[in-house]
Amino acid sequence: MTTATPAWRAAASAPIARAITSIAVHCTATREGQPFHVADVRAWHKAQGWNDIGYHFLVALDGTIEIGRPKAQVGAHVAGHNAKSIGIVYVGGVAKDGRTPKDSRTPEQKAAMVDLLRVLKAAHPGAVIQGHRDYPKVAKACPSFDAKREYATL
Repeated sequence: MTTATPAWRAAASAPIARAITSIAVHCTATREGQPFHVADVRAWHKAQGWNDIGYHFLVALDGTIEIGRPKAQVGAHVAGHNAKSIGIVYVGGVAKDGRTPKDSRTPEQKAAMVDLLRVLKAAHPGAVIQGHRDYPKVAKACPSFDAKREYATL
């Protein structure tokens, strides 16, 4: 019996022509527990005049990994760093009040993010994993936790 490779795993491990030096971890900045999917982010980004969703992968509340922008295409998620980075985003990052930054990841999201990041690191071993807030000239709480520290051993 053979098991099919999930589409996200094939997309994450696929070789691409551009050099990747970092993997940026983001949050959607949506309220804790509020469902949000690639289609929602795509519509939001297109409403801002972008040509597509800015992130390459999204991790939903239940841990499902959804494919956003094709990994071979430059994303739109960290100004000045998109050409050499891959952007992943988890749904959440804000408390139920809609204002306060909060690490609202579900256990399923945490496990899925580790799985996704391991596959991306295997495909791009020189890439540094860091949060959006860790990039120069970024004054945001995103992703509402210390991604650089949490994923340092991947």
